Amino acid sequence: MSSRVAMPRWLVATTVLLSVSVFINYIDRGNLATAAPLIKDEFHLSATQLGFLLTAFFVTYAPVQLGVGWLVDRYGPERILLTGFALWSAATAFTGLAQSFVALLVLRLLLGLGESVAFPCYAKILARWFPEDRRGRASAAIMACMALGPAFGTFAGGLLIAAYGWRPFFIGFGLVTFLWIVPWMRYAHRHLSHAREPDYTADGPTYGEIVRSRPLWGATAGQFCNNYVWYFVLSWIPYYLVHVRNRSIAEMATIAGIAYITMAVATFIFGAVGDRWIAAGGHPTLVRKTFLCAGSVLAAVGICGCVTSSTEYSIAFLIFAGFSSGMVSPNILAVPQTLAGPAAAGRWVGVQNAFANFAGIIAPALTGFIVDKTGSFTIPFFIAAALSLLAAFSWLVLVGPIKQVSWRRAPAKEILVPSHV
Repeated sequence: MSSRVAMPRWLVATTVLLSVSVFINYIDRGNLATAAPLIKDEFHLSATQLGFLLTAFFVTYAPVQLGVGWLVDRYGPERILLTGFALWSAATAFTGLAQSFVALLVLRLLLGLGESVAFPCYAKILARWFPEDRRGRASAAIMACMALGPAFGTFAGGLLIAAYGWRPFFIGFGLVTFLWIVPWMRYAHRHLSHAREPDYTADGPTYGEIVRSRPLWGATAGQFCNNYVWYFVLSWIPYYLVHVRNRSIAEMATIAGIAYITMAVATFIFGAVGDRWIAAGGHPTLVRKTFLCAGSVLAAVGICGCVTSSTEYSIAFLIFAGFSSGMVSPNILAVPQTLAGPAAAGRWVGVQNAFANFAGIIAPALTGFIVDKTGSFTIPFFIAAALSLLAAFSWLVLVGPIKQVSWRRAPAKEILVPSHV
């Protein structure tokens, strides 16, 4: 599909539905953190136990993506995403009925299992249907909604939880999100399944070729470090604002919501700027690495300022860190699409996301452990800032040129769908 040809209407609708799905995805994975102060008190949990609950999601979410990537390349993203979406919505609804720590733990594991399908499916669809100078905007739409999910979950969700309690919010939201399946079946599933390219797993790169690729591990290292920062913020900032900065639940919801919305706006801006830069002749290596490195360094500054300054300035630094992260977000999703190509996008992102999201296992649990031992958030904030700087180094040095890897076996010729489909 030439970047000068208008996208088919069903593909525009698909992009919107992918963005809505990640919006729901991140509300579901982040709503436990929003309700953490209430859940901690109701179940009489220590900070370490709460950290394990926040971590449990990633115990299934991260490693399962290794297999999900193969399923996406083999059977198509439209079926795999539908199945995972139904599972994670059900897990959210049942969380509102949980009566014990063990029940919460099991449901978080199921939530991670369902949500593990999301990014391999997104990458497969974008790599297959979008040229390089449109991937930034498409990726930005998805990643901006990734930030808007926690914004809604912490702001509107926090206010609803404060007014009605956390259980009704989990049950109601989990059930309502099943409505997403209706437009997905009508506008996306049918077209994607009918227009899907030939099976690339037969003549494309093998898993062995993918995992031996240096750019894969450079991108994985960069994403791991960026993810650590993201999951630290997503898991512990609500608790930090309430218990350390002495904000009410409603105030916490407003502050965190503004930070996430700022990140979403920045994601849209820098995704569009990156595409225009590439369309004007900028090389993807220069464009993607500029935003990845600058955003990571600036986010580290914001994180350090958040913990070392007064409460008022701390909030400003938190919002600044969110804006800086918006420079990074669309490029984290766009880079592996380019490096892998349509033939290997599902498996590549499955491997990259699997290892990079071990940060989600480490960050919440390690933070809880350190807070219990030291009684302070200072060390966890500085760890997050250091990893943000390490992310900049990884993207700059370890990844190499942002261009499709020359696989030993050339994939089947890509079949492009004309604009009237």
